[in-house]
Amino acid sequence: MTEVDRWGDRGPIVLCVHGITSSRKSWARLGERLAGSARTFAYDQRGHGDRASAPGPMTLARSLADLEEVAAALPGPVDVLVGHSWGGAVALLGGRALRPKRTIAIDPMLRVAPGTFAADYVDDLRETLALAPTAKAEAIRAMYADAHPLDIAGKLHAMLPMTIEPLERLGTDNDADAGGWDLRDAIAAYPVSLLVLAAGIESVLSADDLAFLAERGGSNVEVRTFSNEGHNLQRTAFDAFADIVERAVAD
Repeated sequence: MTEVDRWGDRGPIVLCVHGITSSRKSWARLGERLAGSARTFAYDQRGHGDRASAPGPMTLARSLADLEEVAAALPGPVDVLVGHSWGGAVALLGGRALRPKRTIAIDPMLRVAPGTFAADYVDDLRETLALAPTAKAEAIRAMYADAHPLDIAGKLHAMLPMTIEPLERLGTDNDADAGGWDLRDAIAAYPVSLLVLAAGIESVLSADDLAFLAERGGSNVEVRTFSNEGHNLQRTAFDAFADIVERAVAD
């Protein structure tokens, strides 16, 4: 069974999907910010946090099925679906399946160029994830020394039980190095309101991806670029990001 965290007792339902090396705890700041106006829910994706040893494939299809399973157990339909990176890719698919009022994808992994998955998403994590628990915790704290305490706690929750194996499978199970990670067809003529928050620095969205979103996404798609922020802009530009979600909740 997937464990789900909840913040807030009333208002629209916000469902959050984390990215690589994060967990449901990574949404604690947002959940606390929205607690007076929304019910925010978050869960662990496979290979992370309390689901670090979850069986089953790491395909995007399986990730979408996990999202749908969580959504079906909530106390009502999802109003706002939020996802980051890998979770942003899952949210893009989930927007079509769940039809929320608003989908917000934070620097989503729309497309992985063939032959780049390990170098971009796996190799830098091998040494850290192979450490013994005490050394791993120290390394994680050092990596995120400037982050908010809740974000550090979220990283510790996500990464301490992790191994490199599910991240490797995230690439192989989706045939990423053969061009299998490509969600552009799912974005074309997108059926619900979609806001893509693109990083201006070291984004996983290429110029071609942004052009595709503008040309083929349709009238429901909007892209906002955070020019001075990197891939984890939901942390580094938290107030601006949270303001966006709050407005989506209020609409």
